Amino acid sequence: MDQAGPTSSTDSSGVPFVIDNPDKSRYELHVGDEVAGIVAYRTRGQAIDLLHTEVDPGFQGGGLASKLAQASLDDARARHMAVLPTCPYIRSWIRKHPDYADLVPADIRADLIS
Repeated sequence: MDQAGPTSSTDSSGVPFVIDNPDKSRYELHVGDEVAGIVAYRTRGQAIDLLHTEVDPGFQGGGLASKLAQASLDDARARHMAVLPTCPYIRSWIRKHPDYADLVPADIRADLIS
């Protein structure tokens, strides 16, 4: 994901893709030229607090929120950042995909799984 700024949305094929938009502190899921969903975040040193996930109603029901969650977590892993899953959707997604639980600091991981 681009850390220097948002990538232009030039994929008009309709294939969803996710970028990091650090100027707006959010990951953006694009479908064609539209922002279909976001994960808002706040960085805290070497941790990223995933605050809120939202998918536009016109794009709901196609698994886009899951794609957005996974891309956000994959980016955090690639950047060697701990994840603070404040967002209820992200917490739920990690519970369903325990191979991502290692991103959550050990001192709060037990609360995540319970």
